Amino acid sequence: MTATAAFSPADVQPNPRKTTSVRRLGHVDIARLREAVLAIPEATWDAENADKPNRFEALDRTRHIVFRFVSDFQDWRKHYERPLWASWRELLEPVLAQAVAPYGYARGEFPRVMLARMAPGGVIKPHRDANPAAKWPHKIHVPLLTNEKVVFFIDGTGYHFIEGEAVEVSNMAVHAVENNGDADRIHLIFEYFDADQPTPPWVGKLPARK
Repeated sequence: MTATAAFSPADVQPNPRKTTSVRRLGHVDIARLREAVLAIPEATWDAENADKPNRFEALDRTRHIVFRFVSDFQDWRKHYERPLWASWRELLEPVLAQAVAPYGYARGEFPRVMLARMAPGGVIKPHRDANPAAKWPHKIHVPLLTNEKVVFFIDGTGYHFIEGEAVEVSNMAVHAVENNGDADRIHLIFEYFDADQPTPPWVGKLPARK
């Protein structure tokens, strides 16, 4: 029997180190990054959003600027840098490093890094991150701009995240977002994993994508 024939979707279990709800990682210094993000021209938001690789229905009209992304939705270890990463790296890396310090990984990697901008009245529909590459890394948000009427739901429980607070959220739970305020919500969103953690056996059993 081949490995593909022996594969079952039930084999694809998430990383046991991931939070099952919310893990608050502490405050990070977002001042320089926030200032630069708020100065991004609308034309840049529009152009980057039109070319983004994360076109998932649940995201609705949320706009994104993607700096790093997975090159294979089956495997988080395969990722690449998009053109804007080089010019934004100096601003992004200190925030990323501060946010993930509590994990203590000697060799941590960031397969996906992006900005997500939700207009007033915007929603992200209830969903789970379904692709296999999302099941292993920690999913982390750092609000750069928000308002008190933005709510992040995880399995029906609502949370509010303040500007500059790094928070790991469960992307394996059913999650959704509503911006009921009158201002944009902009988050730095990224994934993080321990390169020294053993790779789960199901990665080698995944059927080839058509």
